[in-house]
Amino acid sequence: MYAVIVEGGGQRMIEKDEIMLVDLLKEGQAAVGEKHTFSQVLVLGGEGDAGGRVGAPYLSGASVTVEVIEPLVKGEKIFIHKFRRRKGFKKKTGHRQTFTKVKVLSING
Repeated sequence: MYAVIVEGGGQRMIEKDEIMLVDLLKEGQAAVGEKHTFSQVLVLGGEGDAGGRVGAPYLSGASVTVEVIEPLVKGEKIFIHKFRRRKGFKKKTGHRQTFTKVKVLSING
């Protein structure tokens, strides 16, 4: 079974028992073993469904439950290069986004 949820300003397709990185959850929801529910489910599909059920925009009564594995995980470093042509100005900076590592427990709907 799979679901498409709204997470972090975008859409993400997930399956049961998948381990993924989501945007940093709030302080009270990010303890190890804590459960969190995503209620904004766009599409649900299963083994026998060709297209699945599609919401308008969300499916009522559908949710995805996840469990926090690690509360703070840093992502890959992203490098930013700035320069001005013919001026001799070059600057290189970097950034590492923080995520929460979760495991999908169940897809309800």
